[in-house]
Amino acid sequence: MTGRFSYRRWDGTQRGFEDDVDALFSQIADDLLYHGDPDAALRRLLNSGFTRPDGQRVEGLRDLMSRLARRRAEELERYDPSGAYSQIADELEQVVSEERSGLESLAAEAERSGDERRAQVTAEVVAEQSMKLDMLPSDLTGRVRALQSYEFSSSEAREHFEDLVARLREQVARSWFDQMAGALSNPDPDAIEHMRQCFDALNRMLEQRERSEELDPSFEDFMARFGDLFPGNPATLDELLEQLAAQMAAVQAALESMSPQQRAELQALADALFSDLDLHWQVDRLSGNLMRAFPNAGWGRRYRFSGSEPLDLAGAAGVARRLGEMDELEAFLRASSAPGALAEVDLEQAERYLGDEGARSLESLARLAKELEEAGLIAQREGRYELTAKGVRKIGQGALAELFSKLSRDRSGTHATVQVGSGHDPEGDTKPYELGDPFNLDIEKTVRNALRRNGSGTPVHLAPEDFEVTRTEALVRSATVLMVDLSLSMPMRDNFLAAKKVAIALHTLISTRFPRDFLGIVGFSEVAREIRPDELPEVSWDFVYGTNMQHGLALARRMLAHREGTRQIVMVTDGEPTAHLVPDRSGTGYEVFFNYPPVPETLRATLGEAARCTRAGITINTFMLDPDQGLHGFVEQLTRLNGGRAFFTTPETLGDYVLVDFLEHRRSVRSSRRGA
Repeated sequence: MTGRFSYRRWDGTQRGFEDDVDALFSQIADDLLYHGDPDAALRRLLNSGFTRPDGQRVEGLRDLMSRLARRRAEELERYDPSGAYSQIADELEQVVSEERSGLESLAAEAERSGDERRAQVTAEVVAEQSMKLDMLPSDLTGRVRALQSYEFSSSEAREHFEDLVARLREQVARSWFDQMAGALSNPDPDAIEHMRQCFDALNRMLEQRERSEELDPSFEDFMARFGDLFPGNPATLDELLEQLAAQMAAVQAALESMSPQQRAELQALADALFSDLDLHWQVDRLSGNLMRAFPNAGWGRRYRFSGSEPLDLAGAAGVARRLGEMDELEAFLRASSAPGALAEVDLEQAERYLGDEGARSLESLARLAKELEEAGLIAQREGRYELTAKGVRKIGQGALAELFSKLSRDRSGTHATVQVGSGHDPEGDTKPYELGDPFNLDIEKTVRNALRRNGSGTPVHLAPEDFEVTRTEALVRSATVLMVDLSLSMPMRDNFLAAKKVAIALHTLISTRFPRDFLGIVGFSEVAREIRPDELPEVSWDFVYGTNMQHGLALARRMLAHREGTRQIVMVTDGEPTAHLVPDRSGTGYEVFFNYPPVPETLRATLGEAARCTRAGITINTFMLDPDQGLHGFVEQLTRLNGGRAFFTTPETLGDYVLVDFLEHRRSVRSSRRGA
């Protein structure tokens, strides 16, 4: 497929290739977060397609297969392959009719001559010939064989029949090898022998290959002798044989799509047309050899045509071949569960049946995973795609940017939260000097700025705009554990994606803007478990019932036990506690107690763990998603006991609430430190 490209000078407004990849990655970010499976996310994107930043729509496999199905339906609803049979039958009837007219004219002419003897002899000949025409077999093969030995009285009928036989030979030959059709329409003994030898050589090569013997002739010798019959110039024997197998399978499919009677008569007719040339036997031999060598070439196909446009045998074979190629393309697309598999697609064939846009979409889909791999966002390990560290960061940055973009500019979440000034720890970063900044000059970067401004000569003259100072941050540390409900109710109520997006956004915020702060993540359902930040994108909900807040709070408390600074637990949930841990029968471990609706034992165990957090100086802030009345009541008790806060929110506003609350909490702590 030939591509078209245009170029113009870069003016700074064009989007770079990396922007395309970023936009592509952002389209699967939510899917990655929701299901936690990059492989599955890519498969879904492959099926649904995507839109590039320039607005170009890349169709997915689902749309491409629908397009292919429509193209197949158009072919089936247009053509009638049985026309090959009916056209031959109609033309033979015309030949017979022309001969009868010729006989009638002959008899009438003899009658008008006034010669009684001539009239009598002519009448006897006409009667005999008419009887032969009356006795013609009803089947096509029998009619053709009989007419081949019949002595025509009408030159018009004889020429018509000879032309029909030549055309039939051409059609049959074109259904075998399109290149041989011209020679067989006007047989020349030398050309016929050349083709017979070609068939024979092909058969011997196939049979030798089947027996793992050395080929005689070799493929090179074969092409030197018979290359004129294959203008496509196949590069290897396999390529040649695959083409022949596809063509002969298409002939068989065309015949199989007719009625059994029509099929049998056309096959017998082909045998009759070439029986004297030894070609049909060679073709049958070749068909059997190819069927064994390429059993998956589509030999058993048949199609249900419903159209009215008649086809001759060669035309029917051509349509069957197109339908077979569409079947193969559809099977290939269905089997392509990963973008990399599409790299093997035949783009010329795709363009033929899917059009230019479809082929371009297929090419874009084939590059999908490669582009993401080259950008360092995903990597293949043990046959599956996984997120890289860069991919995890990219998802976090995207989630954080999305949440901040929802906040109006006068909301606290958009205000700067990192203070710069004297008496604080350096961040390890620098910034251009501004009036009021402490003069913690970074000599190396300052001199480099001056050299860049003045050139590399000496002496180096410094100017105020060259000054680069070390950025510092106030010594305020915060330790946070985010508790995320992973119970089955979260995805059932469409709350899971919002909670997970908040978790990865909060991790990105703290790791990039407050690197000295601690963030731990705990997932809880029937039991609780710690989640490492690198595991977060692939975390999914648990297919269990139970909301074990008690275990989650206990785990969070232990994670915060030795952390400096202010300590808080941020809990995101949509249900009241329905499970807690109890000692097992052996007395050496614990087991889960679950009951819905919650029982007093579970509520007491959960509030007891909250009391331990309170005594340890840990604040618990709860964000409730679609809470029922039971959760309202429990959280009211929790906030009275702990002194934390409760937020009643929705999936759409959860991120705003959590991020703003975190930043406000951190700002208020810094303010109180300064006041002290």
